[in-house]
Amino acid sequence: MNLSLHDTMTGEKRPFVPRDPKRVTMYVCGPTVYNYSHIGNFRPVVAFDLLYRVLRHIYGDDAVIYAANITDVDDKINAKAAAEGVPIGTITDRYLAAYRADAAALGALPPTFQPRATETIDAIVAMIGRLITNNAAYAAEGHVLFNTQAYSGYGELSHRPLDDMIAGARVEVAPYKQHPADFVLWKPSKPGEPEWSSPWGPGRPGWHIECSAMIEQTLGLPIDIHGGGIDLVFPHHENERAQGLCADHAESYSNYWLHNGFLTFGEEKMSKSLGNVVLAHDLVKQVPGEAVRWALLSGHYRQPLDWTGELLEQARKSLDRLYGALRRAADLDLKPVAPPTAFLEALGDDLNSPRAFAELFALGKTLETAADPGERAKAKAELLAAGGLMGFLQADPETWFQGGADDDLKDKVEGLLKTRMEARAAKDWPTADRIRAELDALNVVVMDSADGATWRLKEGV
Repeated sequence: MNLSLHDTMTGEKRPFVPRDPKRVTMYVCGPTVYNYSHIGNFRPVVAFDLLYRVLRHIYGDDAVIYAANITDVDDKINAKAAAEGVPIGTITDRYLAAYRADAAALGALPPTFQPRATETIDAIVAMIGRLITNNAAYAAEGHVLFNTQAYSGYGELSHRPLDDMIAGARVEVAPYKQHPADFVLWKPSKPGEPEWSSPWGPGRPGWHIECSAMIEQTLGLPIDIHGGGIDLVFPHHENERAQGLCADHAESYSNYWLHNGFLTFGEEKMSKSLGNVVLAHDLVKQVPGEAVRWALLSGHYRQPLDWTGELLEQARKSLDRLYGALRRAADLDLKPVAPPTAFLEALGDDLNSPRAFAELFALGKTLETAADPGERAKAKAELLAAGGLMGFLQADPETWFQGGADDDLKDKVEGLLKTRMEARAAKDWPTADRIRAELDALNVVVMDSADGATWRLKEGV
């Protein structure tokens, strides 16, 4: 399988060639755990989980090392801990557990490493010390700041001159800065906030230095792939790259930079600050996580995706269609097979998930319509293999449709469906409509097809 990825640094889609096929490294910026994460926060989780799965398919499970950080010290965390009168660890442990559970519900595999900022302080302090030694940082009034003037490559990732970046960013004005674009590596803690000792006084790290230190500690430089949301290109990834390169005069930081597009809600970026959020923690209690995952992958990862109820409804219907084909083919024996070439080519083209979905539907159609049992069995095996690579179709089809129904309800629904089918055959529409209403009152969704009627419970039942 060949893989090409769009690299933000070059602005081009490039064939992916790891530095060492036996040790493929990927880092993705993770959450700040001060609250439940909204569904927009999970778009990079799902997109880069898909890439993680593809890399494991190509190079082997043990050859791919994936790190995704946890920011567990931050102003918002401090504020929430102060409001509740508890240590920051109480806040971060609570929401990290929820984040991991929500990610698992969306089918995301656990990363190889999930380093936490509070457990990386020694590495952060050591990296800051090397930056000062290399004249790429300076101490001032209890702070340590990165010296953007000392690095000629600053701005190469975001493709913007320094003056434009200053104009487009919220730059903190402070008398101890040597240049307006210089950013904090270490800062004093406010009274009552957590603090750690350092050669520059007690305090805590800035945001950007965390990832540089975590990459160095868990993966080493250079890495193969660095991922995150498009909003992180500047300032976070620009600053992170500058720190990592200047700390040890490295030649390369990441060989490929990948960024996913925003998840929008009514044409605005989904954001807690705007108040237009849908919490994944609530959503996975109402609909199957697999349907949420499908919705998040329904558009190409690099493009904006507008989150609507219709998008989620269509995702559920798409999965119903494929699970329905699998349920009607339950009697077919399987032999393990690899995903088909056309499907792999779709994913190999910069994770083209819409095209990959089209290949899943093509397999489902073959499974439903082919006359030859061998061809149908092959289609079923390939559908399961392809779906499994993307994180889909691994549930039992009966459970997918009727997992929340007890035997009495199943028997009652099946009896009503049989009577309704007989009424429809006799063109007794009033009786058919009455039964449909009765099924609706039982919280049952009826799905008519050329092969008959199937059913499932309504979401949340």
